[in-house]
Amino acid sequence: MPRASSGPRGPRAALSRDEVLETAAGLVKRHGPQALTMRGLAAELDTAVTSIYWHVGGREALLDALVERTVADLGEIRPEGRTPEQRVVSVARALRRQLRDHPHLVALVHERGLTERMFLPAQQVLVREAHAAGLRGARAADFVRAVQFQVVGHVLVERNRERAPAQHPDEEELWSAETAGADPALARALARPVDAERLFLTSVRALVGALLASRGH
Repeated sequence: MPRASSGPRGPRAALSRDEVLETAAGLVKRHGPQALTMRGLAAELDTAVTSIYWHVGGREALLDALVERTVADLGEIRPEGRTPEQRVVSVARALRRQLRDHPHLVALVHERGLTERMFLPAQQVLVREAHAAGLRGARAADFVRAVQFQVVGHVLVERNRERAPAQHPDEEELWSAETAGADPALARALARPVDAERLFLTSVRALVGALLASRGH
């Protein structure tokens, strides 16, 4: 038997460009750029495909708008802390969080050849912090790039570990006092699951501390 109608659907509130982009970003974030179709987006918004075209143009224009939106989001990093080290570490943490929270959108930016532009706002924040800490010229450039590469490299390793198949043998089975150089405490530590957040903070603090310590040399 046909399903009974639930009655006419009420009028939809006026659609906005921001709503279209927000919904499109959500689809990409959950399923990747390949899942973003104009029909699928229209269905998600409960509107007609022509309405999507009216607000953002075709799919290519929509992808360009999502890239611009992602770049703008990465530019909203605000340093926190009282010391130069605390402020730079807070920038690194915020950048890592954004990259981890939006992997598909970041991949979309990369695929469209705009990776360097995407990182420019975060780099500019680091430049200001480098200058405030007394670094100039090549030292400041090394500082900015070292922090950026540390963050990006750490995120890539995290993502690869998360997507890798189950390991046999795993770390718990591999590490013993013998493989750890007669250091059982080290073996126990390496056998435990990686605390990625703690490891990131340890490494970035050591890097930033060393870079800032070179100011007077």
